[in-house]
Amino acid sequence: MARFLTNQLRILLAGLLAVLPLMLTIGGTIWVGTLLIDWAGPQSAFGNFLATIGLAFVPGRSVAYLVGFLIVILSFYLVGLQVASRLRTAIVSFVGRVMERTPLIGAVYGLLSRFVGAFGKQGQADTSAMAPVWCFFGGVGGVAVLALLSVSEAVEIGGKRYLAVLVPTAPVPFGGGLLFVPDEWVTPAAVSAEALTSIYVSMGMTAPQFLAKPVEAA
Repeated sequence: MARFLTNQLRILLAGLLAVLPLMLTIGGTIWVGTLLIDWAGPQSAFGNFLATIGLAFVPGRSVAYLVGFLIVILSFYLVGLQVASRLRTAIVSFVGRVMERTPLIGAVYGLLSRFVGAFGKQGQADTSAMAPVWCFFGGVGGVAVLALLSVSEAVEIGGKRYLAVLVPTAPVPFGGGLLFVPDEWVTPAAVSAEALTSIYVSMGMTAPQFLAKPVEAA
């Protein structure tokens, strides 16, 4: 009897594990959709803003919301064209300067600009953007942590050179801890920022895909 119950429980767990990824995917999609509706749906503050834009072209509020939404998307697309063509317009430069010089907001704006730049500049050398690195805690042969180098210049603490690195958290990599690590413990990682994000979001499951070659410290 005990063996029979054990087998049934094993079958039940096997079925649960088989459908769990699908359930999590559906649940995550519903959660993200609900979040987007709360933030940008027709009844939200941003939705009212979109409807206000659309009411300048159509009378109906529902249609006005859709029109406003399309106008905002088109605006993002036009800005993307400017960025993709490497044209820094006077307006973009002016807004950037104003934001960076604004107290409190300037520090946040500068940090977010650099953080987004680490993921937005593909295949380009950008020394001002964060770069993926390996941190070998305890020195070569110690614990290896995939992190982002905040800035390439080292700082001196107690007469030793340290580098500021951001260690993301899984499965949400847009956060984590800022650590100052001895510069001899840090070496460039031969992975892209997108690969680093994928590894953390998947909680390491995609690591073999991006880290096929053995990790070697410089």
